[in-house]
Amino acid sequence: MTKWEYVTVPLLVHATKQILDNWGEDGWELVSVIPGPNAEQLVAYLKRPKEGQ
Repeated sequence: MTKWEYVTVPLLVHATKQILDNWGEDGWELVSVIPGPNAEQLVAYLKRPKEGQ
């Protein structure tokens, strides 16, 4: 059975692609994006398999 680790990442609207590309390079997969605390920010939820499995 795969075990997962998760992270939440603040996204700035003007740099969303760059931020997600950086996390994707480290093996993180985007699960969801929700509105953040203000109009200029979103929050991304990402996951990746835990190491050592």
